[in-house]
Amino acid sequence: MHQTPALKHILEAALLAAGDALSLEHMQALFPDTDRPEKARLRGALLDLQQDYAGRGLEVVEVASGWRIQVAAEMAPWLSRLWEEKPIRYSRALLETLAVIAYRQPVTRGEIEEVRGVSISTTIMRTLQDRGWVRVVGHRDVPGRPAMFGTTRSFLDHFNLKSLDQLPSLGELRDLNELHPELDLGFPDPAGGAGPAPSARDSTDG
Repeated sequence: MHQTPALKHILEAALLAAGDALSLEHMQALFPDTDRPEKARLRGALLDLQQDYAGRGLEVVEVASGWRIQVAAEMAPWLSRLWEEKPIRYSRALLETLAVIAYRQPVTRGEIEEVRGVSISTTIMRTLQDRGWVRVVGHRDVPGRPAMFGTTRSFLDHFNLKSLDQLPSLGELRDLNELHPELDLGFPDPAGGAGPAPSARDSTDG
């Protein structure tokens, strides 16, 4: 008689096959209605799986969109040799703009420029929106009704955050690189299912 695999093994297989974060609702949908586990049971199995992966080259993490299996960041020096393309290097201007939006949202372009003391290039705003990290969340009720920008769930996922509450305080953020330590790892995003081989990212001069 075929034996049903352990719940955490089913979830492990699903996370590896999905190649992206899965919400608890998506995990519940893997099971028939008559045998659908409660979210608390799913979370318990995921925490067990997280412990199983502790200290290995892969890790189980929870981000804004759900749970995923990804390459551990400390593997970067070795995995960087898998790709021939040069690693992404974002300009300080782009990182500063992203930081202002993340910490002061919703914020208009003019307000960002006021904080930074310089004008923002259209390329920077387009790059942040094209990457799905920033979006227009409304319009300020002043003459001209300028667009207000905020971060997205994709931003949280990319930076391994469950919510904006997990951002370091401005006092703790001594260096912009702390906002995104993977920027200098030399290989594509560690997220992306079982293997460290997501599609290569386009570089930007910002």
